[in-house]
Amino acid sequence: MHVIFVEPAFPFNQQHFPRALKAVGARVTGIGEAPEGALPHDLRRHLDDYVQVRSVVHQPSLEAAVRAIQRRGPWVDRLEATVEAHIMPTAHVREACGIPGTSVKTAYLCRDKPAMKEALRKAGISCAQSTGTDDPQAVRDFASKVGYPLIIKPRDAAGAAGTFKVSNDAELENAIAQSGFEHGASVAVEEFIEGHEGFFDTITVGGHIVQHFITHYYPGVLEAMRNRWVSPQFIATNRTDADGYDEVKAMGKRVIDALDIGTSATHMEWFFGPKGLKFSEIGCRPPGVGAWDLYCAGNDLDVYQEWAMAVVHGRPGERASRRFAAGLVNLRPERDGTIRGYDGLAILDQLSEWLIDHHLPPAGSSTQPVEAGYMANAWVRLRHPDYDRLRAMLDQVGKTLRVRVS
Repeated sequence: MHVIFVEPAFPFNQQHFPRALKAVGARVTGIGEAPEGALPHDLRRHLDDYVQVRSVVHQPSLEAAVRAIQRRGPWVDRLEATVEAHIMPTAHVREACGIPGTSVKTAYLCRDKPAMKEALRKAGISCAQSTGTDDPQAVRDFASKVGYPLIIKPRDAAGAAGTFKVSNDAELENAIAQSGFEHGASVAVEEFIEGHEGFFDTITVGGHIVQHFITHYYPGVLEAMRNRWVSPQFIATNRTDADGYDEVKAMGKRVIDALDIGTSATHMEWFFGPKGLKFSEIGCRPPGVGAWDLYCAGNDLDVYQEWAMAVVHGRPGERASRRFAAGLVNLRPERDGTIRGYDGLAILDQLSEWLIDHHLPPAGSSTQPVEAGYMANAWVRLRHPDYDRLRAMLDQVGKTLRVRVS
């Protein structure tokens, strides 16, 4: 099978996808923005061919590259992308060039939050009340109808980027002023759902889930990305067969069916609280912030290769062992500045048996803002057979290991 993979070099973990495709027997052609000579050696040896374009999100450039590859052969069986911003242009090119895979309609519904929720409400899946608009008055009218608090974010947002939680009229007007309406921006506005937040990730083949993983946020993403004092965590459970997860898995399958997701990685966020289980959003791509690395470490499984098996052979390769729960804790500096060192490093020696890896930027490095995410600044990843013990260890790291700045 000949697979074209979009942007194999950046971000760094993209290099795992061509590696995995090659490992399961595919011929791999990369399309990316970097010059071929700048590709890392380890990546280059997993590519049979490579085409540079000015931008992988510039649809005409991407389409021209794919058509050139098709003309010279061999036959192109799949065109794959795994970064959120690449999904829509790749879907358009895939359909224009007659290559099987995620359709434009499915890609759109997995990218545009109001359209996504409207489609899922029609399928009977419980979601927050929401709308999409480029009219500030429509936002005010929605607030009058639904009440506060509300969430306002870009229609195609990923994570908490550009997201506002508003609890009164004054906060609403501030969000309207900052949301880019004067430049023609369109936003998603939705009811704020109180409750615990997590995600359900899958690899699907023809709409059937062949691998699945369930992960919890502590605290929720919006709180984590707005408060410096928080050392946020996410933890992939190894208890996915527990009865309490049946509803999450069933909802995930219904969402995949309703959006006609075929063979793909998926990343679905959910809330559970006083109003029960609520769907939040889904992407037809892998999760970010190294979540698949945690799944690999917890399950004696190369999840990237499982994705490649689905794409190339239409089946899973191995079963997830569920031997460990695995999680990450992000460590924030007390303020922005220059890192001068760390306190409490002995905790890493104490927990070395359960340490997966860690990242501690060296003294002299500039800090990154809190909004940069879970892998900005310092982080530690651990695994343990007992989920509750792992959560306690991550709490201990978050309280003990401190980033000092000047």
